[in-house]
Amino acid sequence: MGKTRIQDKDLADILFPTLTEEELNESILSIPPEQRRLHTETLDFSISTIIDSLEKKNIFIPEFQRRYVWSQSQASRLIESLIIQCPIPVIYLNQEKDEKLSVIDGNQRILSLQKFVLNQFPLKGLTTYPELEGLHFFELDPRFQRHILNRTLRCILIAKDTHPQIKFDVFERLNSGSVRLTSQELRHGIYHGTFMKLVNEMAKNKDWKAIITPGADKRMKSEELVIRFLAFHYNINNYKKPLANFLNEFCETHKEITADQKNSFISLFNITLTNLLNLYGDLAFKIFDKNLKQVSNFNAALFDAEMLSLSSFKEPLKITNAVRTKFIKNLSNLFYNEEFLKTISQSTSDKNQINKRVSILSDLVKDSI
Repeated sequence: MGKTRIQDKDLADILFPTLTEEELNESILSIPPEQRRLHTETLDFSISTIIDSLEKKNIFIPEFQRRYVWSQSQASRLIESLIIQCPIPVIYLNQEKDEKLSVIDGNQRILSLQKFVLNQFPLKGLTTYPELEGLHFFELDPRFQRHILNRTLRCILIAKDTHPQIKFDVFERLNSGSVRLTSQELRHGIYHGTFMKLVNEMAKNKDWKAIITPGADKRMKSEELVIRFLAFHYNINNYKKPLANFLNEFCETHKEITADQKNSFISLFNITLTNLLNLYGDLAFKIFDKNLKQVSNFNAALFDAEMLSLSSFKEPLKITNAVRTKFIKNLSNLFYNEEFLKTISQSTSDKNQINKRVSILSDLVKDSI
């Protein structure tokens, strides 16, 4: 079983490459120099203030940070550190547009403090004050309670007027956990809102899950593909490299969407998906030879072309078996076309390559149906 998981991960790394350092640098350099500065503010919050703010949701843990992994002993040693006046590492907060603060580094510490003050675990594994072993917060002497609640934590606040891509770069730099977050996992947390919730719903569509490569739904790759489709459909004319920055900007622009926008996104996605399944079947997003033998299990550039070649249709198409058979044959021939192959294998994120492969496949669709 372990071997299979490793193979799945290796395959996912090949099919869905993460952002490289070169691409990250390119994303930053695409921003005007005067907007590349990080706007920060240093704050000292008492623990009682932090816990109260968590309760009122003025400070919150984004979804991508939500998993709590600290052991009881780790959390207890944090509490003991507070008691002995040991310095606690800085907490990083992101200021949202509505002035609320999201935790981007330090969620394990903050959640541990909240859990202890709410009496959710007793102290365990103490080394300096073993006399407090086994006690919950409410069982501590009131002087200990006040001391803990009055301790302050140094917080670095990243101001809301910082350019979104600079924020993304900072979060990447702070992303130093044992399992580093993917670009989409970061994106999911940074741009959380009604749009990202809709993307999550779309990615759970049973037809969508059936045609996406097994394993693509891990680490939020499936959600990233949904965003990629929507961003290209609505904003391809304004596309410029790097792709990650293009997706980030689309998510930032559509962070909160209206009911009408939501319905439009759902309608577009569902109709395109229906037509895709009817025309391509289980060969969608795959490269195959003239005998329909698969050469590639998933090709992201082909994904763009196939989805966008059908996204202009406003209703489900009537596709007969004869039409589909003819189309698949023509498509298999296209895979032997050197010009088309270059568009899905070389410099695939260049705007000219994207436009060319979408145009070629769109013409093939129109000629076939």
